[in-house]
Amino acid sequence: MRMPKRERQELLQKLVERNPFLTDEELSKRYDVSVQTIRLDRLECGIPELRKRLLNVASQTMEDKVKSIGTDEVLGDIIDIVLDERAISIFDVTIDHVFQRNGIARGHHLFAQANSLAVAVMDDDLALTVKSSIDFLKPVKAGDRVVARAEVNKESLLEKRTLVEVVSTVGDVQVFTGKFYMYRTTDRKQVD
Repeated sequence: MRMPKRERQELLQKLVERNPFLTDEELSKRYDVSVQTIRLDRLECGIPELRKRLLNVASQTMEDKVKSIGTDEVLGDIIDIVLDERAISIFDVTIDHVFQRNGIARGHHLFAQANSLAVAVMDDDLALTVKSSIDFLKPVKAGDRVVARAEVNKESLLEKRTLVEVVSTVGDVQVFTGKFYMYRTTDRKQVD
C-alpha cells in the first residue's frame, strides 16, 4: 500500500534535513515513487535541488574552515575539507568553459580547480603554489561534473613547502592529475 502524499512529504523533509546529499533517484527508490513525484514533492515542500543543497551545506561549513583563500576564489564548490589533510570540490563544466570548435573544456579551468583546491586545503594564512606537475588524461566536455580530490602528503608537512596531490575525475574516469608544491609561511615543526 502506498504512503499518503502528506506523510511522504513530511518524511522527505526530515530525511533531506538529516542527509542533504541524497539524490532524487535515491529518494524515489526509498519511497517507491517516480523521480518526477519526488521532484514535485520537493517543489511543494520548498526543498531545493541537490546542487543547491550541496552549495548551502558547503558554504555554511567552508567559510569558517578555509584560511589561505576566499572560498569564492576557489574554482568549483568545496564540499569537504580537512585542513592539511584532504579536500574535495565539484565543478560543473558549462558551454562557457569549452572551446567552441570541438566542445572540449579549456585546460586552464581544470588546472584552476585543482590549484585553488590545493591552496584551500593548506592550514595557513598564506599559501602559494611554487611549482606544479600536471597531466591532462582525458578530454572533458560541457555537461561533465569534475570532482577534484586533494590529498596532502603527510611527510611534506614538516617543511615550509608542502606537496598536495590532486586527482580529478568525471564519473569513475580520471581526467587530470597534479602535484602542487605549496609554499606556506609557517613551518609545521614550530606549530606542533
